[in-house]
Amino acid sequence: MIRGAKREELTVENILSKISEYDIFRFYMPISDWKLGQATYSPFRDERTPSFLISVRGDTIRFIDFGDTSFKGNCFEFVKVLYNIPDFHNTLKKIDVDFDLGFSSGQSSGGYKKITKKYRQPEVVEKDRSFIQVKTRAFTHDELAYWNEYYQDIDDLKNNNIFSIEEVYLNKKRIVIPDNQLRFGYLYDGSWKIYRPFANRRWKWMPNNVPITAMDGIDDIKNCDGVAFITKSKKDYMVMKKIYPHCCAVQNEGLGCFSDENVQFLKDNSIKQILSFDSDETGVSNSKKITDMFGFEYCNVPRKFLKEGIKDWADLAKAHGLKVIEDYLINKNIIQ
Repeated sequence: MIRGAKREELTVENILSKISEYDIFRFYMPISDWKLGQATYSPFRDERTPSFLISVRGDTIRFIDFGDTSFKGNCFEFVKVLYNIPDFHNTLKKIDVDFDLGFSSGQSSGGYKKITKKYRQPEVVEKDRSFIQVKTRAFTHDELAYWNEYYQDIDDLKNNNIFSIEEVYLNKKRIVIPDNQLRFGYLYDGSWKIYRPFANRRWKWMPNNVPITAMDGIDDIKNCDGVAFITKSKKDYMVMKKIYPHCCAVQNEGLGCFSDENVQFLKDNSIKQILSFDSDETGVSNSKKITDMFGFEYCNVPRKFLKEGIKDWADLAKAHGLKVIEDYLINKNIIQ
């Protein structure tokens, strides 16, 4: 009887048993300094403004070219498009041969191990796998007073799924939060973002298993037939909604919030899209990148308020009132 190693079939599953999606993107991406979740230049054309993104989506890595959104998909689709390969089988075969995986030839010298040993694998974990449990309580006087500074009452908090938090558990382990520390729970379809406004930057939004593409106020944009005003936080959204009805908010100032589905929804439901991030250097830079990419406009808090430490709409309302914001938006012809 002839014995020998059984040849493994050339499949996606078998390829990913030896190398990762990240390995494939890293090997074939011609732009060498790209990073997960950061916009870079498209490998499909020459361009001045970065419009290409490789990012974690759920528990996988995908790409999208915002200059031509027909170019999107997983690592295998990326190789297929990049090399203009006519079919999926030959795409798998190219990866197999280039990495020396040995599926087609029946043997491998371990070349893929040498390739992947040169760098560290990024952590790719589906955010929703973090299990967060929250025990709520009645709002305290201090908590209501905090939100009242931003023109929000208890009905506003309830309407926006904001809760007072007694206890928080991450993966069934209690997160210790000092009793005198303000903390709120933002609930999004079963996912939680815990907000501690006066905690340090590391803990201010922890724990959090809300999808990066979740949006506040999406129903306020639906069929608005006018301007969609896009803010970068729930609190900014709630403040701006007191002034203008067609507001929404993304989770942060990152490009990853703007999935192709979110961008298409905004375009389909409004005539003009105005992005509003912080007025500091980072916020303005992110505003320019995203507006250039999607054809939005942007309107940030006037920079003159930076000397007061004010860079977003919520803090401007707290310091100077809603009328100052309303007058500014009228002067900018954003609202009538």
